[in-house]
Amino acid sequence: MEIVESILDIPVQDPPEEEFSSADLIWTKFGTAEHHDDVALIPYARVDEFIIGECSNVECPTRFHIERGRKRSMGSLKEYKSDEYLEYRLYWCSFGPENYGEGGGVLPSRRYRLNTRNRAARPQSMRGCTCHFVVKRLYARPALALIIFNERRHINKSGFVCHGPLDKDAIGPGAKKIPYISNEIQQQTMSMIYLGIPEENVLEKHIEYVQRYGGSDATVSTLASQYVRKLGMIIKRSTHELDLNDQASIRMWVERNKKSIFFYQDTSETDPFILGIQTEWQLQQMVRFGHRSLIAADSTFGIKRLKYPLCTLLVFDSRQHALPVAWVITRSVAKPDVAKWMKALLDRARSVDPGWKINGFVIDDAAMEIDPIRDAFCCPILFSIWRVRGSWLRNVVKKCSNIEVQREIFKRLGEIVYSIWGGLDTSVALEELILDFVDQSAFMEYFKCTWVPKIEMWLSTIKTFPLASQEASGAIEAYHVKLKTKLFDDSHLGALQRVDWLVHKLTTELHSAYWLDRYADESDSFQHVKEEYIASTSWHRALQIPDSAVTLDDKGHLFAKVASQKDSSRTHLVWNPGSDFAFCDCAWSMQGNFCKHVIKVNMICENAKGCRPSMSFWSFREILIDLCKKPMDDSIGLDESVAWTHQMLDQIKQLVELNSSNDIGIVVNNMPLTWISKKGRTFVGIPASLPALPSDSKTITKNVQKSRKRKRLSRLR
Repeated sequence: MEIVESILDIPVQDPPEEEFSSADLIWTKFGTAEHHDDVALIPYARVDEFIIGECSNVECPTRFHIERGRKRSMGSLKEYKSDEYLEYRLYWCSFGPENYGEGGGVLPSRRYRLNTRNRAARPQSMRGCTCHFVVKRLYARPALALIIFNERRHINKSGFVCHGPLDKDAIGPGAKKIPYISNEIQQQTMSMIYLGIPEENVLEKHIEYVQRYGGSDATVSTLASQYVRKLGMIIKRSTHELDLNDQASIRMWVERNKKSIFFYQDTSETDPFILGIQTEWQLQQMVRFGHRSLIAADSTFGIKRLKYPLCTLLVFDSRQHALPVAWVITRSVAKPDVAKWMKALLDRARSVDPGWKINGFVIDDAAMEIDPIRDAFCCPILFSIWRVRGSWLRNVVKKCSNIEVQREIFKRLGEIVYSIWGGLDTSVALEELILDFVDQSAFMEYFKCTWVPKIEMWLSTIKTFPLASQEASGAIEAYHVKLKTKLFDDSHLGALQRVDWLVHKLTTELHSAYWLDRYADESDSFQHVKEEYIASTSWHRALQIPDSAVTLDDKGHLFAKVASQKDSSRTHLVWNPGSDFAFCDCAWSMQGNFCKHVIKVNMICENAKGCRPSMSFWSFREILIDLCKKPMDDSIGLDESVAWTHQMLDQIKQLVELNSSNDIGIVVNNMPLTWISKKGRTFVGIPASLPALPSDSKTITKNVQKSRKRKRLSRLR
């Protein structure tokens, strides 16, 4: 907006409404480039109507009192500027300014009584509202008033709404009558609202759960209804923009949500921006499902479209679905920066459970730094091929029009990957691929520019690390697809370059969706949500396909047919069956995803003769064979191989025993006793049950209490 330096250039506004507010006026920047304010000129006779309209703000109803005022008499100034005042009044919102909110200073209470009608009783009124404006009756033009707004929003110094219906922390005299609402009920209600469930259904569920604590009283139902409507209005009107400046907005969000942040580093000349987000619920899930299990990383989401790429850390829940337990927003992949937030995340988990440890870390990017993972988590690293497979399949379908050519190119790409264990020259295989499909110029141009320069790095990573299974890869991919659907909606394209928008979407809609999924599954409620959650991965959808629906080609297993479960007259063709690079003609596969038909066919091929094993099994077998090839005279290398093999063998035995046992108690009793530090013994696990006391236990207890009391008295003397 252009800055106006002369008050004569500001137009006079006289809205037709009987009462009007700042929203009905057009504001002008008045002053200099260094210091300017939002101002508007109105007739002085309409100042009271403006103040009444400003007090009637629906979102923040209030009253304005005169904080300071001065007057001059006409003729008292011989020389004056165009903006000199005849009357000066500073109006301040009556919900301020004693308490400036979290992180702000506190001013002493006023020594005088505020003469306002609708001022709430202290201390509820000390909300720290910074909304205030100045009304100047101009000396040169007494019929006009210059309104100078210093802060139009009703926010505290931390930048948050501090009174009215949108204030989450508002309290009042009726608080004792409000029914008990646990964190679980509140989170459930918020999740349903964020997911767009109709208000009638939300209200019905909310009242049902509230009545478990407060009974079926009519007052309880009325207050619960008001609570749901207020919460819905807060969510509907909430915005990610706490400040017009994105960096300032994020700082304000961080100040307000310290409990949901495990690491924060603001941008500076030496340090990059890093924001690590983990809610309390995510921390609980990480400790619960991550202990002695796997953590996976969806590491480079939004690298081209978002201001900062998003890395998500995932655990696998009771149904082996990928569950987000932490989000890291940063552009830096340098070792020192990755090590900072990984250590902070590990420390947070161990603050809850000192013995918390993971068995493996799954990565999906060959360029990801490995040393920080090893240093922090001290665990094996696995690699998932879902990203490279999806990228190749998606671009093959997009850039090649003939489906037969698509099948053949994708099969040849898979053979290049499989060749790393066969001792073939990768460069020769690449040259042959480029020559054989030279007519597919669009795909070959993409492949040569994007993948040829870095394919050696990716193939080396695939060969070096054990590969994650199709189930794990499909679960990570399912999360990635859900995240993409939530964030890259057409209605949000204008906000992709704002970090505060990304944080808002993650902590509201996405967090609520996964919370409700887990709650529906564990409480056996919201059946439609539970069914969608169970079927959200291709692996679980593949389990619903009967073996009889799959028919393998008799001649060399070139393809397989899968009968559709919805339409019996339709079949899907899966070419190159048994391979991770199998090609299906269904719509989901054509988008570059692991589809249920490919996974089901590969399940069948595991027991079929003539089919190659999955890449994860092949990788595992090659690692074991490599261990066996250690020469006998290399004693240190042999010792390491034997130790690693026995460690793996022990874990495999425990897993087999756990899966085959019908009584978990027998398995636990057979496990070796592990001692930890004395301090940590009170925190880890469930305390052992106390032995039964004898019949004279009351007498013993009284004697112990008396002896303790004597000791305390002796210390005091």
